[in-house]
Amino acid sequence: MNSLNSEAFALFGQHILWSDMVGNLFGLAALALGWRRSIWTWPVQFLAGLILFGAFFGHLTGSAGKQAVVMLVALYGWWQWQRGKGQAEDGHIAVRFATWRERGAMIAAAAAGTVAVALLFKAYPTLSWDPWPDAYIFVGTIVAMYAQARGMVEFWFAWLLVDLVGVPLNFANGYAFSGFVYVIYGALVLWGMRDWWLRSRRDTRPVLEGAPA
Repeated sequence: MNSLNSEAFALFGQHILWSDMVGNLFGLAALALGWRRSIWTWPVQFLAGLILFGAFFGHLTGSAGKQAVVMLVALYGWWQWQRGKGQAEDGHIAVRFATWRERGAMIAAAAAGTVAVALLFKAYPTLSWDPWPDAYIFVGTIVAMYAQARGMVEFWFAWLLVDLVGVPLNFANGYAFSGFVYVIYGALVLWGMRDWWLRSRRDTRPVLEGAPA
């Protein structure tokens, strides 16, 4: 896996690693597929996590562990979307806004999770270079993927909040390609948010609170 961490090229004085480039290109493709509500978004997200896991394993244990969690959530998302196929008129999953109870639960989980993960990173400094923003991005990504798995429009809002911290953090830590990709993420998020927002109004069957998305 050392070849994954070799330099691919330099851009604007930043060294672009193969692992950083390939893994994030798959992540970008997964987000685009999520916008189209294609179930293939989940295998692609899993593959992106697998590539980054292989790149980090053995020398960045914390980063590898985070990718393992991302892969587990991708499997959950695949399962959820398999169950939800055909809910919308076009044969894909139906999208909706979360209930206020669901929003409150996700916000509480994000806040508590960020604190818990940041404290873990601070207790074991080898797991992260920047405990608090790294924890925020990690937990925010998990919350966004969960909301996506449930077909919630809030998925896009969560990704937007992750982007606001992810762009400067990746550039600061030398992962320039991740930083550039997060900028593109921002544009996709805005387009995807509009699309899901409009689709939620055309949903043919309301989803009751507590029911599977």
